[in-house]
Amino acid sequence: MTDTNIQTKPKTEIDMIELDSGISVRRMVVHAEQPKGTVILLHGFPETIYAWPEVARALADDYDVHTFDWPGYGLSSRPAVENFDYAPRTYAKLLGQYIAAAGIDRSTLTIYATDISALPTLLLALDEPDVARRIIVGDFAPFDRPDLMHPMLRDLKMKPMADQIRDARNAAWEGVVEGKGFGAGLPPEAQFDVAREFKDDMARSWNHSGMTTMDAFYHYYLHFTRDENYFEQRLGEMKANVKVVWGELDPYIVKAMGEELAERLGVEFKELTGIGHYAHSQDPKLVIAEIRESFL
Repeated sequence: MTDTNIQTKPKTEIDMIELDSGISVRRMVVHAEQPKGTVILLHGFPETIYAWPEVARALADDYDVHTFDWPGYGLSSRPAVENFDYAPRTYAKLLGQYIAAAGIDRSTLTIYATDISALPTLLLALDEPDVARRIIVGDFAPFDRPDLMHPMLRDLKMKPMADQIRDARNAAWEGVVEGKGFGAGLPPEAQFDVAREFKDDMARSWNHSGMTTMDAFYHYYLHFTRDENYFEQRLGEMKANVKVVWGELDPYIVKAMGEELAERLGVEFKELTGIGHYAHSQDPKLVIAEIRESFL
């Protein structure tokens, strides 16, 4: 299957790829004429691959760029929770499967992972330190620090509040996919909109195969504290090349979380001035520059 909604140069392909687990994910690949390496862009909630076309096209001057919908998002598989738990550690395994199935050379790979994608990426890196030459993560919760999280995210960690939030977000799904949360925490002059094509993709894929995007997010959070604690226990084992970037005005995860992660890993922390939670949508040029710098 090929999606023809995006007609661009350089060459852009949108199709489905089946992984070893039997799960199929929708992916977008933007091809460079003479690639110097590969980039994987990994989305957050409630996003899809359509969060990335501007960033991907700019980087494709020099690099092949991949992005895919996580299970539960976009048009990727949404297996029953009895067979797939949507946990960060499960997503980590799936990322490894994608890299293998796509035939990506890890020695020339940069992974940029935000929000729900960041913890799975780092969990994979614990087991496979050579998964990429460089990993950039940001705006997520690597540790169980509820006081550094938005109340909604904090409450998603525990029932029955999590059930109430899921029901409320599913009832208000149209506002979610219209991007009303993308500019959260930003002053009026910094507000921004996302592309109509992106909104439409989130809308048409919100309820797919009997599961909503919010349902997938809910199940991710059911296992989140467990996997945060697992990550923190193994933090000293990290050998991958990691950089932490964070929106100065992120209202969902306080930047102190990122500062702690960088300090404990002994890696660079970069604050993105005037940026909220969704740096790649608010100021794509910042993200493009970070990724290009990773190849220097």
